[in-house]
Parts: sequence; structure tokens; C-alpha cells
Amino acid sequence: MYKTGFDNKKYLEIQSEQIKKRISKFGGKLYLEFGGKLFDDYHAARVLPGFEPDSKVKMLSTMKDQAEIVIVINSNDIEKNKVRGDLGITYDLDLLRLIDAFRASGLYVGSVVLTQYGSQPAAKAFQKRLESLNIKVYRHYSINGYPNDVSLIVSESGLGRNEYIETSRSLVVVTAPGPASGKMATCLSQLYHEHKRGVAAGYAKFETFPIWNLPLKHPVNIAYEAATTDLDDVNMIDPFHLEAYGETATNYNRDVEIFPVLRTIFQNIYGQSPYKSPTDMGVNMAGFCITDDMAVSEAANNEIIRRYFDARCGFRKGNLEEQVVFKNELVMKSAGLDISCRKVIAAALKKEQETGAPAASLELPGGSIITGKTSDLLGASSALLLNALKALAGIQDEVHLISPVVIEPIQEMKVKHLGGQNPRLHTDEILIALAISATMNPTAALAIEQIKKLKGCEAHSTVILSQVDEFTMKKLGINLTCEPKYQTKKLYHG
Repeated sequence: MYKTGFDNKKYLEIQSEQIKKRISKFGGKLYLEFGGKLFDDYHAARVLPGFEPDSKVKMLSTMKDQAEIVIVINSNDIEKNKVRGDLGITYDLDLLRLIDAFRASGLYVGSVVLTQYGSQPAAKAFQKRLESLNIKVYRHYSINGYPNDVSLIVSESGLGRNEYIETSRSLVVVTAPGPASGKMATCLSQLYHEHKRGVAAGYAKFETFPIWNLPLKHPVNIAYEAATTDLDDVNMIDPFHLEAYGETATNYNRDVEIFPVLRTIFQNIYGQSPYKSPTDMGVNMAGFCITDDMAVSEAANNEIIRRYFDARCGFRKGNLEEQVVFKNELVMKSAGLDISCRKVIAAALKKEQETGAPAASLELPGGSIITGKTSDLLGASSALLLNALKALAGIQDEVHLISPVVIEPIQEMKVKHLGGQNPRLHTDEILIALAISATMNPTAALAIEQIKKLKGCEAHSTVILSQVDEFTMKKLGINLTCEPKYQTKKLYHG
């Protein structure tokens, strides 16, 4: 059952206030490295129920007159056509998507930075494309020995080679389509160039997870480890913070490992470091906005198990190494969890055993379990949606929300005229058919009114769903897991 455990309104207020304080601390200009996702932060929404996926953008929108966005992309990622796993699009296309999204939110996108630029053909072509769209583009280069050779880094042969990014606002948000894009290096480059020009500017980091003022083994922080096993991120106590203040703070290995180097770079630029610990660099206030620790702990535990299934499916699809599965299993066990904690799994597997075909299950807000089976007309996930909507609306199970005479012509269209091989309706198709039926059928209209209640529900499928079904479930806010197997033995699963 979905329980709110996070005060999103308070978060927007105190987070923006904290950033303003940090701007003032550095004399009026701040380069803010944004880790994680600015848009569509569904991980945070899942483990902090009440957190809205676009909270960070809303927070920045309250400061839009002060803020500008610099988007960073690694030139090697452009060359390799690197793809975002959650969206299925390349990083360069995602960058264009981000620009559109920022502009739609009223935020000013100042420029794009191509990091690790080495005249890669695809990067050169992308620069031309951006400039044809009147977007400023700057190039930053690889530095031999980065990040350890500080004397080279803080020199004209290091950061000094990079093109200086012209900015006009007091808050410069540095973000990227994905990890390892060069956000921190871009910020350091700007600090070096601003210092040369006599401009007072500072650096801070906005990373939601791990939450520094929650215990190291809090479920929310363990869920972050589960989400980043492919990046080798490990939570740890910040030793620099403990030494400086005598207080424990949770951070992660990459920031702790890089901090001595960052501190030296700051000392070389400013003469002294403004920070005593990597935790000091952060401006994250999410931990102060948790209103129900039990609710967020339960949500985080669910996420840990979901990540285990995601890893198994990722390995089955060939997208992840098997060691990532092992790591997720260890994280799950370290949290004292196993798959039996997820009730929808047993229900789906039982339904599959009874019917001899793929099945799916969903836990409704009240705690009852609904199942869906495969039939000639519908796939299991489509049947599950209809059954769940019936249950939420109090409609008898034997009532047809969509007449078979409506479904059959759609199947004929898919197979006979569009060349499809699977006549069963996908989840998006069944929802469209339901919407059409609702124009003439009050019962179908009543079912549609229940769709919003599916947000936050847990679901499980006994087979890996098609990409369209996965995306539909995600759009509905349903937290889905799948068994790591396909419905057929074909080699290609489109």
C-alpha cells in the first residue's frame, strides 16, 4: 500500500534556500554539479514516497532568474552511440531532449560542453548540428594524469587548454545525460578560468543519494547501492567529515577517494580549500524532509528487491555482466531481504503454473492481489490492467469492459495489415481500446477513472515484457519486476 513519507513542498523550499546560501558564500557565483537525474527521477520517487520525479526542476524553476544550465556530454559517448537504458535513446539525442525540457520549464540553457574532445567524427558532426540550432558549444580536452597529477591539471597545459564557458547568471547548473560525462572536471575548469579573470566563484555538488544525514545502513542508502552496482559505487562513512567535525556522515567511495585531489586543486586555485570533507561540498537537504521513516524504509526495501530482478533481466538481455547480479543479490541479503518479501512474485508464479502460460500479478492499494493470464485476445499484462481496474471500480470479474468484437478487428489489423506476429493486444493498445469503449459504455468509463490509483502499485510478470509494455507500466507509475526469461525461444525479442 502506497504511503507518503516525504514532504515535497518543504523540500522545494529548503533546498532552494540552501543553494542561495552557498551562492552567497562564494561571493555571488556558484557552479553546481548536478548528479543523478534532473527530470524523471523515478528512483527518488520510489524510495521517498511523496517525492515528485520533477522536484529538482521545480526547485530550480523558483530560481530561474538566477540560474542557467550548462549540459555536458562526453565526446566518446557520442562516438560510441551510447544509449540511456531507461529511455532507449542515445546520449546526444537525450541532450536535445533535455534542452527542450529545460526550456519548457522556463530555464535558460546557456551552452553545451563536449568533454574529452579529440576531434571524434561524430562529436564534430554533433557540434555542427548544435551550432546550426544556435546553441553555443565549447570543447574541453583530456588531461593526462587526471585526476592525480595536480600540478599538470592546474596549469595552462591542463585546465588552461579548455575553452572558457561564457556564463551570465549567478547559479550555473552543470548537468549531463548520464554518468562519467565530465561534470566535475567542467566545474573545476571554470573555477580555474574564473580565478584567472579575477571572478569570485565557487563549487558545490547536488547529489540526492546517498543521503548524508541518514545512517550508512538505512534502507534508502542501501537502495542507492542496489541502483548503482554496475558503477561499483559503495556507501561509506566520510572519514574526512568525521575527523573535521567528530560527526558521522554517509557518502560514497568515489567522492571520498577523489576528495584529497579536489582539496589540493582548490588549494592551488584559491590558496586554500573551502571544504573540509566531501560531505561539505554537498547541498542535499532531502534527509530533512522525511516525514515517515517507516514508509520510506518499506519503499526502499521494495526497491532493493526490484533492483535485484532488474539486474537479472539486464543480464538475460545481455546489457549487464553477471557480477552485477551477484552484487545485487549481496546487497539484498545485507538488507535482510529475499524475494519472498515481495508478495506479487508468488501470486504471478502460481497463476502461471495453473494456466501453463505467462501470467502477471499486481498488489492494489488496499493490499489485495490481482492476477492476469494469457489468452487468445490479451497478453497477461493487458489482462492484469483490466482486472485491476475492475477491482478498483467494484466491477464484477465476468463483465467485459471491452467487447471481443472490438478487440478482434484490432488484432486483424495488427497481423494482416501491419505485419505483426503477435495478435494479442499490448497494454497501450488495450488502454486505447478501453478509452474508445468508454464513449459508449459507462462501465468502461468508470474503469478509466481508476487509472490514477495504479500509481505506486507493485507488479510482477513471469516473463520479460516487451519494451512498449514496460514503458506503459512506468507511465502508469506501476513498480514492475519480471522473471529473467522470455515468452518464446526466439533469438530476437523486439
